[in-house]
Amino acid sequence: MALFSKRVGLLGTENAFKIGPKIRALEDQGKKVIKCNLGEPDFPVPGFIKDEVKRQIDLDNTHYCDPQGILPLRQAVARHFSETRGIAADPRRVVVFPGAKPPIGLCQIAYCEPGDEVIYPSPGYPIYESFITYVGAKPVPVHLKEDNGFTLSGSEIAAAITPRTRMIFINFPSNPTGGVASKEQLAEIAEVIRRKCRKDVRVYSDEVYEHILFDGSRHASIASCPGMDETTILVGGASKSFSWTGGRIGWAMFPTTAEAEVFRNLNINYFSCVAPYNQEGARLGIESALFAEENRRMIDAFQARRDLVVQGLRRIAGIRCQMPKGAFYVFPNVSAVCESLGIIEAYRRLPAEVRTLTTPSTLLQMFLLFEYQVATMDRKSFGRIGCEHFHFLRLSIATDVGSLALAVSRIGEAARDAAGFTRFLEKGENLY
Repeated sequence: MALFSKRVGLLGTENAFKIGPKIRALEDQGKKVIKCNLGEPDFPVPGFIKDEVKRQIDLDNTHYCDPQGILPLRQAVARHFSETRGIAADPRRVVVFPGAKPPIGLCQIAYCEPGDEVIYPSPGYPIYESFITYVGAKPVPVHLKEDNGFTLSGSEIAAAITPRTRMIFINFPSNPTGGVASKEQLAEIAEVIRRKCRKDVRVYSDEVYEHILFDGSRHASIASCPGMDETTILVGGASKSFSWTGGRIGWAMFPTTAEAEVFRNLNINYFSCVAPYNQEGARLGIESALFAEENRRMIDAFQARRDLVVQGLRRIAGIRCQMPKGAFYVFPNVSAVCESLGIIEAYRRLPAEVRTLTTPSTLLQMFLLFEYQVATMDRKSFGRIGCEHFHFLRLSIATDVGSLALAVSRIGEAARDAAGFTRFLEKGENLY
């Protein structure tokens, strides 16, 4: 008998964490790695939130609480959704989770039967794809097009929908591309979903980057489109908006109170509850007028970094890079660099068993990490199915300007170092 069940082997991962041991190994050798891999704001948690968390601990608010989430936080989330989305949000439909990641898998567990189809963006947050085969469903990736700003059109969604469709994931602002959908685009997608899908199909709208927008862009939600509040799971959290990844506070508002009750019970089975003192901190973050100033400071810094990195990458021969409108990533097209360095041909010559574990952009990612000490993420980290035909990297700009400028300079050197890539390949190590 095998030690583990077959389904465990079907579960994917998040490579931004998986690459960590490789980075540490280089650092143990005394090398300084510029970390553009992890999606974590490099700002402190706002002081007023930290003070509230400490105050709540001093009040001994450290025990079990409602598995659905404390009522004051659910009320704050519902008010925020009502005011910003123009919908009648209800705190009874809100459930609090330890971060915005758990509802991704829990929703697929709760809604999908074996053989059901799950539509999701590719490139997209990797945990969408990770859970699909794990729960016995069928993955249906929609490959986002660079020339459309990595957004979605109604026609692309329409082509993916079948009678077996059970869930549709969308994510704006987008990780990893920084794409932002307009109200018109979301209205088009909503019209297709209303026309082609059954009432029990659920749209999972991941809006955790809603507060990180550039160039005066405004956040739009598919839940605001007519009729979509009845089918949309609206998801947000504290990790990105409040630069509080370690706080593990996320929330989702479900179409009905009955569905919220199901997820309350899932929380009981998996987590019991989320730390109440952190929930109070998140509640204050949503409600406080101080948030706007803190958020503006972070956005201004990210926008300046974005401009520096994109402009620098565009000066490198063989790199094409769009100007993202949201989140804190850039997603350059490195196809020509892969070609000029001989990576495409090298990939074709690899043994079949190695080719299944890597891609051309993965080889470039590893070359940059081990030879130039720049940690990036490859295209397959954001959707494996069909990824070998697309050659992109994701760079997180959640690090200081000096480090980002040095990272771009090193990438430029690497893009001209065909001999260096050949030497790296000949070692036969760290190819995936």
